[in-house]
Amino acid sequence: MALNERNGMSGRDDRSAGAAPGKPGVPTVAVVVVAAGRGTRAMRPDDNTPKQFVPIAGRAVIAKTLAGFSAHPRVARTLAVIHRDDGGVFADAVAGIEGLDTPEPGGATRQISVLAGLERLARDNPPDLVLIHDGVRPFCSAAVVDRVIDALGSADGALAALPVADTMKRVDDRGRIVDTVPRTALWAAQTPQGFRFPAILEAHRRAAAAGKTELTDDAAVAEWAGLEVVVVNGDSANVKITTADDLSKADAKLTLERWLALADVRVGTGFDVHVFGPGSFVTLGGIEIPHTHGLVGHSDADVVLHALTDALLGTIGDGDIGQHFPPSDPKWRGAASSLFLEDAVRRIRERGGEIAQLDATVVCEVPRIGPHRDAMRARIAEVAGIALDRVGIKATTSEGLGFTGRREGIVAMATATVRLPLGR
Repeated sequence: MALNERNGMSGRDDRSAGAAPGKPGVPTVAVVVVAAGRGTRAMRPDDNTPKQFVPIAGRAVIAKTLAGFSAHPRVARTLAVIHRDDGGVFADAVAGIEGLDTPEPGGATRQISVLAGLERLARDNPPDLVLIHDGVRPFCSAAVVDRVIDALGSADGALAALPVADTMKRVDDRGRIVDTVPRTALWAAQTPQGFRFPAILEAHRRAAAAGKTELTDDAAVAEWAGLEVVVVNGDSANVKITTADDLSKADAKLTLERWLALADVRVGTGFDVHVFGPGSFVTLGGIEIPHTHGLVGHSDADVVLHALTDALLGTIGDGDIGQHFPPSDPKWRGAASSLFLEDAVRRIRERGGEIAQLDATVVCEVPRIGPHRDAMRARIAEVAGIALDRVGIKATTSEGLGFTGRREGIVAMATATVRLPLGR
């Protein structure tokens, strides 16, 4: 590999990749993300999930990897190469990520999987340039991608890498030091590794035909085929998840980044009351509870979900439940109040927010809330799309005082805590 003397420079010649794929004179860029392996070294005990599908901060590693490339303005296509048995888990993992190609089945080795991805691109509108990236490197920055693309303006191939900083020792099979390796010209290879598409496709085809299966990365395939490959500066954050410790560190890093990005913490409150009337059950927290009476209301009169809905709306200053679902509108007569809560959750998410906690207190003499508390919490967590431990339900009486004490109705009070991006 030759060291690119223009590392990180923005200057380009007339062959360099630009910022608008598909425009005249601007090379198109595709990305092949290799994720067909069955590696389990990063797994937790008794977990056979391949490491690319293990969640970090609540989402699969491969989803984080693909989302970064899909969102990059210079990338026209993003293709994942996966194990042929992983179609279902892959679809679940990448739900909501736009612009992905239908995944391509891989093979028994990384080299075979890469060639499968390249052949897929060759059959369908082949790009000018292709980046090849490990599916378990979820922290590749846009700047690294740009540096690799830019370098292809003057070379057949380019890869992200870091100069080796540690003293290197060569050892024998018994662990004894044989000699010290000079580190002056040593670089630790990362991905993405980028190439002019026709050249790397032909190199991989030739390597496969020649039975060259020991090549450890795509740059090695290119070097074997006589292509010029240069190095650009990588990023120390662009780590490959290999072990359980790597997985834990990635989870902590992404979780911290996520919460730091949601630094605007807001708290809203809600209050609702409904009177008892004819019926054989009441609906509280989305759960039907048998009772001698029902609750009177235009919808299903679920005071808990109504109070939680108003609490969420309060965090973003977006009116109240009556404004969005007016009692005068007959379409809401008898409606499940989960619809109202779902709408409030949607409004939070559309602003880029996350629900940190929902908490409600029910005030009534009857019915007893305790036996139904866990079911209510589970239903609220399901509707809101949050973990069960982020939902609290408490119950109390008014000691026989007031209309609740006279068993005329039920009151619910709620608090919602939401985290939003600053400025939203």
